[in-house]
Amino acid sequence: MRMQTAALAIAGTLLGMSGTVSAAEIVIRWGDVIGGSHPQVQMIDRVAEMVAEKSGGRIEIQSFPGGQLGGSRDMIEAVSAGIQQMVTEGAANFGEWVPFISVVEAPYIWKSPEHMIRVVNGPLLEEINKRLVSQAGMRALVALYYGTRHVTSSNREIRSVADMAGFKIRVPENEVFKAMAESWGARPTPMNFSELYLALKQGVVDGQENPLPTIKAGKLYEVQKYIVLTGHIITPRLVVVNEAFWQGLSEEDRAIIQEAVAEAAAWSDEEIKKAEASLVEEFEAAGVTIIEPDVESFREATLAKVPPMFEDRWGKGTFERLHNAE
Repeated sequence: MRMQTAALAIAGTLLGMSGTVSAAEIVIRWGDVIGGSHPQVQMIDRVAEMVAEKSGGRIEIQSFPGGQLGGSRDMIEAVSAGIQQMVTEGAANFGEWVPFISVVEAPYIWKSPEHMIRVVNGPLLEEINKRLVSQAGMRALVALYYGTRHVTSSNREIRSVADMAGFKIRVPENEVFKAMAESWGARPTPMNFSELYLALKQGVVDGQENPLPTIKAGKLYEVQKYIVLTGHIITPRLVVVNEAFWQGLSEEDRAIIQEAVAEAAAWSDEEIKKAEASLVEEFEAAGVTIIEPDVESFREATLAKVPPMFEDRWGKGTFERLHNAE
């Protein structure tokens, strides 16, 4: 029932936004909860431009960033139902549909951004798609590097995991993130990203966790006193398309879209790495205090609880297999 309600709501939103009739033969609506100038928002526009050029204008990609089509769960449901054609979302957010997928966004599983990009976009993506297609009617086209996630705090100075006790932290709407926060002794509070700035400003939550480029794009540094470099998750996001829509395209059109997505994804990955390299100094200049905590205390608390808790969903030994993959 919830899926039907969300899908109908997004269908109504899309109809309300359609405004003008497109001259294109194929129109693709691509949503994202992230807004502003984030590279993964700019990526959609780059893909749209390349696809329009290569298809001679037959294919039009319309960008709906900033949660215009709803929250993360709403848009995933809409893509699964075929109401919306594409979405960019955190990998763990697909775990409700395909539990196995959430392992790729497990805390402390990847050794580096390059490690994550290489492994997730290899044979693992085929493994993901076998389940995503059959169980949810969706297909992942590419895994993106979203950034390395860090904790931010409005007022509390966090030096080790012990300082997280009772800390009310916003997390995305998925079980892995909630379990991770609980392993720290924190109080996880799921909410949509579009609600986060105001929640931080009003003190509804004590802090949040996100990559540095997202903290900048969402202007979260304006309402946070501390950035704590926990580096707890190297986050992959997935560009996902409705499978029935995808198979309804010609082989030529699928190739045009796939190639444009791959090219723009590589650009986005590099932009995020460059941003991460410079943002610490930028935040310090804006008056934010940067803390380098005892990361090992976070790692130990997390690994003691999270991988064992999700072993039945991920498969025995899967966490270790991916952590050690080349």
